[in-house]
Amino acid sequence: MAICLRRALASRGLLSLYGARHFSGLSSLTSLISNSFSDETSRPNPGFNGGLGGFNFSDRRGFAKGRKQKEQDEGDTVQAVATIGPAVKSAATSQMEAAVVALARELSKLRTGRAQAGMLDHIIVDSGGVKVALNRVAVVSVIDPQTLSVTPYDPSSIKSVEHAIISSPLGINPRVDGQRVIVPIPRLTKESVQALCKLVAKSAEDMKQSIRRARQKALDTIKKSASSMSKDDVKRLEKEVDEITKKFTKSADDMCKAKEKEISS
Repeated sequence: MAICLRRALASRGLLSLYGARHFSGLSSLTSLISNSFSDETSRPNPGFNGGLGGFNFSDRRGFAKGRKQKEQDEGDTVQAVATIGPAVKSAATSQMEAAVVALARELSKLRTGRAQAGMLDHIIVDSGGVKVALNRVAVVSVIDPQTLSVTPYDPSSIKSVEHAIISSPLGINPRVDGQRVIVPIPRLTKESVQALCKLVAKSAEDMKQSIRRARQKALDTIKKSASSMSKDDVKRLEKEVDEITKKFTKSADDMCKAKEKEISS
């Protein structure tokens, strides 16, 4: 009986000891899990910040950066258009204006059947070894519809003036009259009128080619800069260049029609 009692008490003590150790282990395990959870919650989560429904603030910064870059690109495009557009149009306009001036100079060389003071402006006079335009060394005036008077500032250069007029492509024969040169303007024959009109047409075509070259150069410049502009801006600039081209082309046509009318009248 005593032996059974001791065995029962020993079993109960062992069970108590085992239980204490067991629950102590569970307590340590619980503490470990709690600490791990605390570490996880205190650690920054790349997919969660601030508890705002899982919104990532790094993504927000990325969106802001992308929007800023887009605004910068748009600003660069506007700046490119503001810089390239006026430069291209100014260069094209200058080249086309130069072509118009050249055409006017060529047309002035073609004489008509009526005396005009400006018809001698293109003649070059060799005065003392220096070549200058006739209107720089003499005064040209109209005596009547068929006669011009040329009076040199320096009377000693009158022979040089006469020689320059004879050598010009106008086909006229001046004569010296005291201190001035009389320049008769003969009436044009039908054949002369036709020949002169052909020269007018040729001069007009040469001028239009210069205008077309200026237009193509402007379009090439726009094409090279297209990467820094929007398609709408490129098309707008091309349209503006075409409008400038049409304006100068019309100017050339009007000048030539007026000259042909002047020759034929």
